Amino acid sequence: MNTTDRFPPADQLPSLPELPDPFLRPDGKRITAPSHWKALREEWLARVLHYEYGHLPPAPRGVRAETASEERAQGGIVRTEYRLHIEAPIALQTRLLVLRPARAGKLPVIVDGDLCWGEPRAEIVQEATKRGYALAFFDRTQIAPDSAERTGVYEAYPDYDGGRLSAWAWGYHRVIDFLLTQPYVHSRRLAVTGHSRGGKTALLAGATDTRIALTAPNNSGCGGAGCYRYQAHGSETIADILRNFPYWFHARFAQFIGKVDRLPFDQHIVKALVAPRALLSTEALADLWANPDGTQVTHLAAREVYRFLKAEQRIGIWFREGEHAHTLTDWQALLDFADWHLLGKPPARAFDRLAFPVRAGLYSWRAP
Repeated sequence: MNTTDRFPPADQLPSLPELPDPFLRPDGKRITAPSHWKALREEWLARVLHYEYGHLPPAPRGVRAETASEERAQGGIVRTEYRLHIEAPIALQTRLLVLRPARAGKLPVIVDGDLCWGEPRAEIVQEATKRGYALAFFDRTQIAPDSAERTGVYEAYPDYDGGRLSAWAWGYHRVIDFLLTQPYVHSRRLAVTGHSRGGKTALLAGATDTRIALTAPNNSGCGGAGCYRYQAHGSETIADILRNFPYWFHARFAQFIGKVDRLPFDQHIVKALVAPRALLSTEALADLWANPDGTQVTHLAAREVYRFLKAEQRIGIWFREGEHAHTLTDWQALLDFADWHLLGKPPARAFDRLAFPVRAGLYSWRAP
């Protein structure tokens, strides 16, 4: 089957007003056992990357890190700054800042690509490290610029045509490559997070790398945890995001402007790609552009896949008052969820409380 037959253009795709059924195979039959999910997941991943984000760049030959500085900071925190070298056909570098408690043993690590927005706030570092977490912040814009300019990874792989979200997700994976070589890192307790466009990236990173045990997008909205088919309160649409940031996505995504019913998936499918690994969406109720109501929709729909895989407790959603930001309160919710799912502690709060009425008619299917 050629690519056009497998992935027809939008005009040749069926209209699907409901959220697409994640249990439906390409042949029109539904899967009936959890053992069938792995193969179907690969089909969904191929569709999502083809139509929305573009494939990730090829794996590099390797990664290595050069220590720029290391110091014992206030509170017994070890602060190490690296230059992470990615051995691509044209070498790439990114700044990587690791902050960890000065203690023996292997630590859970949370990776965040938003270092381009400034140093992590001291209150967040203190909250995470006192609980025994290491934080690894890197600058995703040194992997690929947040512009239409084709530098960074695009120079290294001139034929690469994925959008920035895919390129940045690839950056998360390269940071993880390095972290797994470090003696203080617990290889099965790796989490990723990010805010806004960084949250979109974190979700895609978690969907495409099974080494990630916990994925936690914050206020990620359109192209992230939000819903395309359900737009509430004037939230961002495909047309809006592609008018402002077309380079975040693959060029093929533009064919769904005004034709969202032809999109063969919605963002509940991207969330389902993380299953059965842990997934938490953190949302702000006044962040209407990011569609928190629609994020609840995709949460409930993706939860059907988690239920099918007997992992329903591993998907969570959490709302706070306030607007578009990655606050200490968001981080505390993430750390509580990580304590539960990475460290096995009893849950410190509920992660299944809904903030909006459950919308009828958005999908009629349920887990088999």
